[in-house]
Amino acid sequence: MKIVVIGGTGLIGSKVVGHLRKWGHEVVVASPATGINTITGEGLEEAMNNTDVVVDLANSPSFEDKAVLEFFQTAGRNLLAAEAKAGVKHHIALSIVGVDQMQNLGYMRAKLVQEDLIKKSGIPYTILRSTQFFEFLPGIAGEATRDNEVHLSAVKFQPIAANDVGLYVAQAVVAAPLNGVLQIAGPDRAPMFEVVDKYLRYVKDPRPVIPNGESRYFGGDIGDTSLVPSGEVKLGELSFDKWLTTIPKA
Repeated sequence: MKIVVIGGTGLIGSKVVGHLRKWGHEVVVASPATGINTITGEGLEEAMNNTDVVVDLANSPSFEDKAVLEFFQTAGRNLLAAEAKAGVKHHIALSIVGVDQMQNLGYMRAKLVQEDLIKKSGIPYTILRSTQFFEFLPGIAGEATRDNEVHLSAVKFQPIAANDVGLYVAQAVVAAPLNGVLQIAGPDRAPMFEVVDKYLRYVKDPRPVIPNGESRYFGGDIGDTSLVPSGEVKLGELSFDKWLTTIPKA
């Protein structure tokens, strides 16, 4: 099976590519560096030739509201048009748990636009909505740091290991299209500030974590359960405690 992975060199993409090649599939790693650009359309038609499945893991280089919306609109339209022309049999994209509940955030609005383009494309699809990755906890702490204190919400949080995300995406590639959404999350749920505090204590980061009593995420108000799955969900194998043991301490 020939599979094109957009964003195949990233945190998740590299894991997906590794699994698929190990399983004996032909994998094309697509990026501007390899001459395949979803924004300009360069190389897309050639890449889609005889392709069975496309995995879209690309992310916007800018998180500014207008820029991120333009990225997902342009990339989505160009990619899906090329797939339709080539007769691609399955489109897979990675999205975010609760994306439809956080439409006051520009990034979430853009991701939902991406999902809608996929659903309306006529191409068989699977959308995986994932919770946040363990690997992004340092970034969450950094964004919330004020005067060397980490001010974070108590909203429910259920992060997942990137390794588990990569495996679930790869499994979706070799499965039949769902023409629907699959939720994936980590096995452990706790308030966000508790998870980040545990991480910082483990890596010997001295910054104190202060619960701020707000339901906010990257500058926007969200619901208490917006970041965790509801209904059917596949849980990752790696617990938070086990994941901590895989990272180097400072």
